[in-house]
Amino acid sequence: MNNGELLKMAEEAGFEKLLTTEHGMRYQQNLADRKIAIVVLTGTTKWSQVGLHSERIAEAVDAAVPGSFVEVSIPFEKKPHARNYNQ
Repeated sequence: MNNGELLKMAEEAGFEKLLTTEHGMRYQQNLADRKIAIVVLTGTTKWSQVGLHSERIAEAVDAAVPGSFVEVSIPFEKKPHARNYNQ
């Protein structure tokens, strides 16, 4: 199934918004006539990192309107290294 078919099926099923990590959708789809909004997570997709940005993601999804494309960048945040006090 390609992205166009996925969007068509989602619209026919009554979905208004799609949250995805498929970066290429912006360039693969003409959203001008779409009834669905697309929100794409960019950067890392590790759940431990995505969860830290859930409020920003929810705000982007809430603000998305039909035919729009919004990117939410999820930066990879390194955990501080544990110190070795035995040295």
